[in-house]
Amino acid sequence: MPACVYYHRHDDIGVIRIDNPPVNALGHAVRRGLLDALDQGLADEGARALVLMADGRTFIAGADIREFGQPPQPPLLPEVIARLEASAKPLVAVLHGTALGGGLEVALGCHYRVALPGTRVGLPEVKLGLLPGAGGTQRLPRLVGVDSALELITSGRFVSADEALTLGIIDAIDQSEVPLDAGLGTARAILEGRHTARRTGELAAPAADPEAIARHRARLEAEVPELFSPFRCLEAVAASTQDSLAQGLRRERELFLACMDSPQRAGLIHAFFAARAPHRVPEAGEPPALTRIALLGEHPLFDRLEGHAGRPGIELNDRPDASTQVCLIAPGDAAGVCPTACLRIALQPADTDSRLEDLNADLVLITPPQGALLELVAIRASGEQQQATADLLKALRQTVVVSRRASLLAALNRAANESPDDRCAAMEAASLLLADQRLCYRTSDIDLLAVEALGYPRHLGGPHRQATLTASSSETSP
Repeated sequence: MPACVYYHRHDDIGVIRIDNPPVNALGHAVRRGLLDALDQGLADEGARALVLMADGRTFIAGADIREFGQPPQPPLLPEVIARLEASAKPLVAVLHGTALGGGLEVALGCHYRVALPGTRVGLPEVKLGLLPGAGGTQRLPRLVGVDSALELITSGRFVSADEALTLGIIDAIDQSEVPLDAGLGTARAILEGRHTARRTGELAAPAADPEAIARHRARLEAEVPELFSPFRCLEAVAASTQDSLAQGLRRERELFLACMDSPQRAGLIHAFFAARAPHRVPEAGEPPALTRIALLGEHPLFDRLEGHAGRPGIELNDRPDASTQVCLIAPGDAAGVCPTACLRIALQPADTDSRLEDLNADLVLITPPQGALLELVAIRASGEQQQATADLLKALRQTVVVSRRASLLAALNRAANESPDDRCAAMEAASLLLADQRLCYRTSDIDLLAVEALGYPRHLGGPHRQATLTASSSETSP
């Protein structure tokens, strides 16, 4: 059995424990390990019930992103969940932290779900151009009904433990501080007849709800008519009302594979990866932390920064002193009061007409026309200084993209505004120039800024990705 899933027994209760940090993702080793541990538990004559739990700060937080784009290796998740659900012994899932995507689908395949306070659950696959492909569109409606299932699956939103209990996604909230205690107590209550275990897949199919389906379809057509996967989610949930579980799972699989083949999935996955570490300056290492910052002038961003200053131990002041390491200077405020030894960061909007190199600053922080994504441009600062500043902003809960010499966001914004009738094409053309000028550390940073700050369609992945695909297609055309 792989070393990331373990089986052991406490008295007459067998425990299947996942230990795959940092988020217990459902990679191949975990899937294989779950089946091996389940076999051990079923063969253990001393175990009358089984508990499935995870170590660390969370339950299963979803798929293993390292396997995205790779050929799937058996066992596939639907097989794992089917085996869990078929367990001849009562099987309790203990949720804590988050149970998302395939993680929640695993829990839905167990016979009883108990959560610790603060747990959040959800099926966010739609945000990656997919649908829950391991029974989520079939088992969730059996627990919560068609209307609630459609709302949760087509939005991909996270649900608190309290709401999950009210809806019927989970069976109980346990006040224990650790998952093992909650699992053992719940399994004991099932063995003693105080709780009732049940197989979700054996519950009656949800009642047909054509009004809910029509209402959600109309909402999707009004809000996201260009997207592919939300409408496939709707079809899959509708199938749960008409067929047996096996038939519904087959239809879910067909629709899941259709989403996998959609170009939108690739675009949304690209956008997902673009957002993973845009604050990292290549080869900058881990510079010493900056902890003392002076905010000079007035700006709405300063209120956001002050709201997060206490937790990371960062000191914010409205005037510099001998200990100040960084001065963040609002537009129009004088930089002269900033001590010479401090890093000077000029704050500028994306529609600035200023030449950044003319500013008396080491770095320039560009604020977006929409959203909260910031761009940190190195003008005179070293890579280490830029990284230290980006780390400081991240500690203050700000999402930052790093760039150099000139603003990617300002150039994209300017191009879009100069061609209001075709903003996307203008950003695509500008993105190629920005990449050629090597103003970005990663071309995906261009895509992230355009999607988050300028409204470029997320399902296309970003202007540079789209422009590159278009160029490749033109080169290969006869």
